[in-house]
Amino acid sequence: MSASGGTKAIVAALSANLAIAVAKFVAFLFSGSSSMLAESVHSLADSGNQGLLLLGGKRAQREATPQHPFGYGRERYIYAFLVSIVLFSVGGMFAIYEGYEKIKHPHELEAWYWPVGVLVFAIIAEAFSFRTAIKESNVTRGSLSWTEFVRRAKAPELPVVLLEDLGALVGLVLALAGVGLALGTGNGIWDGIGTLCIGILLILIALVLAAETKSLLLGEAAGTEDVEKIKNVLVDGDVVTGIIHMRTLHLGPEELLVAAKIAVEHNDTAGEVAQAINAAEARIREAVPIARVIYLEPDIYSESAAATGTNPGKDQGDPIPGSTTES
Repeated sequence: MSASGGTKAIVAALSANLAIAVAKFVAFLFSGSSSMLAESVHSLADSGNQGLLLLGGKRAQREATPQHPFGYGRERYIYAFLVSIVLFSVGGMFAIYEGYEKIKHPHELEAWYWPVGVLVFAIIAEAFSFRTAIKESNVTRGSLSWTEFVRRAKAPELPVVLLEDLGALVGLVLALAGVGLALGTGNGIWDGIGTLCIGILLILIALVLAAETKSLLLGEAAGTEDVEKIKNVLVDGDVVTGIIHMRTLHLGPEELLVAAKIAVEHNDTAGEVAQAINAAEARIREAVPIARVIYLEPDIYSESAAATGTNPGKDQGDPIPGSTTES
């Protein structure tokens, strides 16, 4: 996995969650708090999440094969989808079940200082993990808002870790509130309510992540900035006079497919066209290094053919500089 995949953020989150999971489970054994049990399962689920993300990054690095000629870059999307659907949902449904049971059969907390102490420790550890994820994300986020970054990021690991850590921090606050209210009122039902809220939070995060990773699995085009870069360098104004149409597709977070039908003059020789295509591919790779698979098809642009649908229309209706209208 490349640095942009957020390996540092994943390792930091994994280390924090393993330590927190053990501490929460010990606190549950001493106190009987359902919030602590739900939170320990939450942290174990998060640890499994990070393990899956690391595994997906490793498997995505495999070389292309005849059966998978474009490689395995999308493995990272598949494992991120598993994280959002399986582990988050399992953690969320378990917390809802545990909260419901505690509300039906509440009991007072024992050794209250265990859950309170562990929750404070967990908040500090999760805050450190969240800070690392934010720092790693800022390297590639640019001017995007955090919502835009989660929606547009092509590498799924950082959005997953960001939402995991955010959900963990909010969940810890909910658990601390549930334990605090249970202690203050002497009514264990508040512990169950806190657990129920944690479950609802996890399921909401799972739905958001599922929607975003589903879009990546279906296949997303390059970002607007990369598309503009490709357009700007594709036309040389000499042999390649315009773009008839162009499509881009992410084969993985760091691998982009570019397919375009380009306009050439009717009197260009095959040698001139071939040389121009090679030069155009070199310019694209220099402008957008992740454009590793490029297919350029030369054609003679025809306004009348485009109007009747026998020739693909001009890309986004933009004029084609210097293009011919010969049929």
